[in-house]
Amino acid sequence: MLAGKRILLIIGGGIAAYKALELIRLLKGVGASVSPVLTRAGAEFVTPLSVAALAGEPLHQDLFDLTTEAEMGHIQLSRAADLVVVAPATADLMAKMASGQANDLASTLLMATDKRVLIAPAMNVRMWEHAATQRNLKTLLADGILTVGPDHGDMACGEHGPGRMAEPRAILAAIGAALSDGPLKGRHVLVTSGPTHEPIDPVRYIANRSSGQQGTALAAALRDLGARVTFVTGPATTPPPPGVTVVKIESAREMLAAVEAALPADAAIFAAAVADWRVKNEAGQKMKKQADQPLPVLEFAENPDILATISRHAQRPPLVVGFAAETEKVIEHAQAKRARKGCDWIVANDVSPSTGIMGGSENAVHLITAETVEDWPRLPKDEVARRLAARIATELTGHPL
Repeated sequence: MLAGKRILLIIGGGIAAYKALELIRLLKGVGASVSPVLTRAGAEFVTPLSVAALAGEPLHQDLFDLTTEAEMGHIQLSRAADLVVVAPATADLMAKMASGQANDLASTLLMATDKRVLIAPAMNVRMWEHAATQRNLKTLLADGILTVGPDHGDMACGEHGPGRMAEPRAILAAIGAALSDGPLKGRHVLVTSGPTHEPIDPVRYIANRSSGQQGTALAAALRDLGARVTFVTGPATTPPPPGVTVVKIESAREMLAAVEAALPADAAIFAAAVADWRVKNEAGQKMKKQADQPLPVLEFAENPDILATISRHAQRPPLVVGFAAETEKVIEHAQAKRARKGCDWIVANDVSPSTGIMGGSENAVHLITAETVEDWPRLPKDEVARRLAARIATELTGHPL
């Protein structure tokens, strides 16, 4: 898929820059060529010689290089690639991109390119969570910038949380997805997945048994068809797929906010098992069991109905697909849900404990539209995802796969 493709790789200044060396090796291994750009800060972490040696091509660092700038080298460099990749994308580089600055070679290339751009953010967890970085991220996503990561984990600074740059193989998969010529190329698909956690107190919560496996498989299948996928996931046990934009949330209200922030989209697939209720009287401190005190009483409030909200949203996607996990009267309840919520399709399944579907590796679904009910056989969840992704592609493009 990547053989013969040309990648313009911009290496920002952060400890994660060392991963860019492995990324170059992986890209070369699948037949892609890499034109490397190293920022001044990036050169504090990896040497120009090591980057150029691995890439097998000249390294670019200076905007005002008289030899190349006589021929407007920075313009040519930005246009010759099939894809521009920024790894690591530091908070500073993201800020420059979001505000349209062009005061060095990297930022000028990013302003001058007419190709798609993929960033792999990497920074301290506090920097990643800072309001300014999150504002910049929203701006970049709205501009069509693709993202991969960041991952959760231990930082070089000793802190833990989101901000680790995605691993090179995950970035390689994201590059492959960005350059895919599948039927959904140029389409944006939103997928929700996993459970939500509704807090009782700072350490306890209400949840369900969803593993997120079906939603993850669906996001990967849509990615493989060339779609730009925004994957909004609760705290699932199945890790997100590489090559998609991952937005991690905890509660139903956070999921709704993330979904609305990701619009517009060509399709929205709501595979998440969202909690219907949240605890209204959430405790600010850990609730203690005391022998002489009455048992605590939990008061519940209804969570927002994400599927119904987006089905009636001003930016409603052309195709909205819901999921219905039922334990009885599966088709009857799912048909009623489709009409009540206002979505186009419902994917219904029986999640009774005896089926082993919730948290398992297989699924047996019914695809329900306004006109028909299709009964699919029990299949591995990956195959269910591929079939559903193909149906979505057919609906969006008008061409059966």
